[in-house]
Amino acid sequence: MQRHPSLSRRALIGGLAAGAVAAAATASPAAAKGPRRPKKLVPGDLVVVPAPGGPSTAAAVARGVAILEGWGLRVELTEHALDTFGYLSAPDADRLADLDYALAHPEAKALMTVRGGYGTTRIIDDADVEALEDHPKLVIGYSDITALHMAIAEQTRVPTLHSPMMAWSSNNTPETAESLRRAVMTADPVVLERDPAEPTAAVEVPGTAYGKLLGGNLSLLAAEPDRSNWPDMDGAILLIEEVEEARYRVDNMLTRVIRAGHFDGLAGIAVGQFVPHPLDQHKPGEWTMNEVITDRLGTLGVPVLGGLKIGHGPDPRVVPLGTEAVLDTAAGTLTVEAAVKN
Repeated sequence: MQRHPSLSRRALIGGLAAGAVAAAATASPAAAKGPRRPKKLVPGDLVVVPAPGGPSTAAAVARGVAILEGWGLRVELTEHALDTFGYLSAPDADRLADLDYALAHPEAKALMTVRGGYGTTRIIDDADVEALEDHPKLVIGYSDITALHMAIAEQTRVPTLHSPMMAWSSNNTPETAESLRRAVMTADPVVLERDPAEPTAAVEVPGTAYGKLLGGNLSLLAAEPDRSNWPDMDGAILLIEEVEEARYRVDNMLTRVIRAGHFDGLAGIAVGQFVPHPLDQHKPGEWTMNEVITDRLGTLGVPVLGGLKIGHGPDPRVVPLGTEAVLDTAAGTLTVEAAVKN
């Protein structure tokens, strides 16, 4: 995103939906300092598919391939995309080779991972993430792929997409697919509204925040050692979501990241879906998940908005990472600049 020197961040982001971002980008002489957004996808564009984490099945991947091909896109699976190696998709060297191939692919306009699971952190330090600067493309995924999102945000200016992956889950709906199509094939801002039916909808610290949206799965954020692959969070809006973690574990992960100083300077926090662990049954007198989240985040002095349909829960939505956003608790909205340009 480019900025006109006379426009403040607040004025710029406040006009997102009205097109002020595009107008400011046109006027700015400092284009190189903003995100390096790839062009939106059009029919005929190629999407390359590696599996840097866990394995999937050909049937699940075929569902995702059919959706993208239905939009006129071409799909190429990497050599080991459908392999299985224990709880990994393939040995580290093979997964890394496939990931590097996809990152540097000169023709592909997007990289959509097979699934999350586990394994990306084992190879992320050796991944050629900076290849995206030479061949910008959308990187699409979530969960374990948070490690890749964070590395890209720290090492490049290329935005990514927090999104369901090629192994199309039964949690996804036609609305999920449409949110993905809009995110990759249009340059419209993404506007997410707090859903009162979402379990985290009651999580709120009032206020409005402006900043770059970063983050993803809480477990992967907490697993990132020290400052490795942590982008500059000063003035950022942090997205967090989680699946099947006990409440004390969520408390522990939030506490670890806070103690490490990673939340210092945040402008706000967007809370997505926190899918409960089936064995973590709430007992009278214990904190609920919402109370845990509120206790840990409520003292940071920044706006917090829950109830966003982002994550591992039913009917999730796609949201860009690495572009400017506004979080407004009064309106109950998170508005994010597109990851792509026209």
